[in-house]
Amino acid sequence: MSKINVGIIGTGGIAVSRHMPALARFSDLNIMAVCDVNEASAKSAAEKFNVPHVFADYKKMLQMDELDAIHICTPNFLHVQPAVDALDAGKHVLLEKPIARNAVEGALIVEAAKRSSKKLMIAQCFRFGSEAQFLKRCIDAGDLGEIYFARVWALRRRGVPSWGVFTDKEKQGGGPLIDIGVHMLDLALYLMGHPKPVAASGMAYTKIGNTPNHVGRWGTWDYKNYTVEDFAAGFVRLDNGASLIIESSFAANIAEDRMNVSLLGTKGGADTNPLRLFGEDKGALLDITPSLLPTVDFYEVEIRSFYDAIINDTEPPVTGEQALNVMKILDALYQSSEEGREIRIE
Repeated sequence: MSKINVGIIGTGGIAVSRHMPALARFSDLNIMAVCDVNEASAKSAAEKFNVPHVFADYKKMLQMDELDAIHICTPNFLHVQPAVDALDAGKHVLLEKPIARNAVEGALIVEAAKRSSKKLMIAQCFRFGSEAQFLKRCIDAGDLGEIYFARVWALRRRGVPSWGVFTDKEKQGGGPLIDIGVHMLDLALYLMGHPKPVAASGMAYTKIGNTPNHVGRWGTWDYKNYTVEDFAAGFVRLDNGASLIIESSFAANIAEDRMNVSLLGTKGGADTNPLRLFGEDKGALLDITPSLLPTVDFYEVEIRSFYDAIINDTEPPVTGEQALNVMKILDALYQSSEEGREIRIE
């Protein structure tokens, strides 16, 4: 195909600030249609990026035979049906993280991808940064040896979103754990070689988000309708004998925000942010910090990799099955908090 025609479902911030600008930079990709239940939002996005077709009903957009691929940039509760419908309509799908609100919904999307034989990729953008890619090359070369433990942090001191549905458990499935924790958890599993989870134990707390008179980096949030956790922590056992701990927050009394994965291996260790490697050689302990890595737009790299998989008929780098394993961990952590026990993961 000379050009791949793309449709966008959901024209909010992530679509207009990340997906559409990246798509516009590639000459072989053409944004042909946009859709949003807020038609004014869809029209605004269309005007900004010279998109010829605007819809308020995504099912009507999916009837366009000219469309080859769909980007789904909607809130979590609007992931499953548009994704399944797009795949069943014969379109490739790039779906914003997380795959869904829970693993049951996520499995429906994975099944639809298998049924349609179309490409499904989940937009876990943190894998595509220069630091993550360099570290993965080091790991694949054996520099860290056997990775047996990871520490996963996705922490904000006062980073409660004051817009959208991020604090609505029914629509999002959860709070920081499912919104930003999913980024670092996916990155950890990717770097560790995608071991499968076997059990998880966790606790989720709502101590700040549902109370008044707090400072917010993004303004005042609606504490009366805050129904998600503001901090969560958990321990996960993996099928290869490795394990990890995770902490994630929208609001916590900590010194600073942290988005980081720490890895412990038999030959070395690493932090992803800032990127540092730790080891020993010739009788000395060594800390290694790269002095220069290419600056990349990891959304652009992510999107390019999705379309390269379509063009070359290869597996997308972030598969539905991988995203489903992440979702199973999140489900188990939330269930463990509710039931006060470790949860086995099938």
